[in-house]
Amino acid sequence: MAVLKFTKMHGLGNDFVVIDGISQPFDPAAAPIAAWADRHTGIGFDQLLLVEKPSSPEADFRYRIFNADGGEVEQCGNGARCFARFVSDKGLTDKREIVVETARGMIVPRLEEGGLVAVNMGRPRFRPSEIPFLHADGADLQYEITAGGANVSAGLVNMGNPHAVLTVENADTAPVAELGAVLETHPLFPEKANIGFMQVIDPHHIRLRVFERGVGETQACGTGACAAAVHGIRLGLLAAGEAVEVSLPGGSLFIRWQEGGDVLMTGPAQTVFEGSLSYQESSR
Repeated sequence: MAVLKFTKMHGLGNDFVVIDGISQPFDPAAAPIAAWADRHTGIGFDQLLLVEKPSSPEADFRYRIFNADGGEVEQCGNGARCFARFVSDKGLTDKREIVVETARGMIVPRLEEGGLVAVNMGRPRFRPSEIPFLHADGADLQYEITAGGANVSAGLVNMGNPHAVLTVENADTAPVAELGAVLETHPLFPEKANIGFMQVIDPHHIRLRVFERGVGETQACGTGACAAAVHGIRLGLLAAGEAVEVSLPGGSLFIRWQEGGDVLMTGPAQTVFEGSLSYQESSR
């Protein structure tokens, strides 16, 4: 029986269990992650974040993300901010700017004043093969998808994980649960997709709700905010190179992107509590 220390954190209500895999042994393949994620019988969280030693000499840490269903995914923007705050608070680094290795390349979180963390999320990708999306390769602004008996137009953006962004008149009344679930597992998305419902308020402000793959609707989604802002800029609806406020159910993130460049995301990261749990290492 192994005893594991963890920290519960959140970024705008998108909540995480963060585990230091450097100072203590942890095998995610043997861990009952889905059971821990259950909000009635477990700890309750959207994702589990794992801090590991990097495999690349260019990085300070390796960052791994596991969804509430136990599946490993490539990237999580809100998680990246919590990751940076965690390694700083735990004394694992004294750097203000941290190079972090992920499954889809390097990201560079930077600790700011007032508890904010800015993250260079890298360059967005748009070709269907990069999403991935089963369609003739190109870089169209939007694609028509038949789902739930209706045709919808979606912008496709890979921000380290796959996103489809739908423009809606009112985020409050958008069919997030119903349409999000259908599109997440649509056969055109072989690795599933995160589905964003974006309402444009003005060139510097959008409202957004996101149905995350393997989780469902969350209070906030950092990569979803990046994808929505990027898509809105590509459509000419949002201001390029300037801060775009993305209002999510859990609060606001600020996204900057100039076409051809990297996406910069700024927002908060907070610790909720510390804890420990026991689990049978050979359970899987």
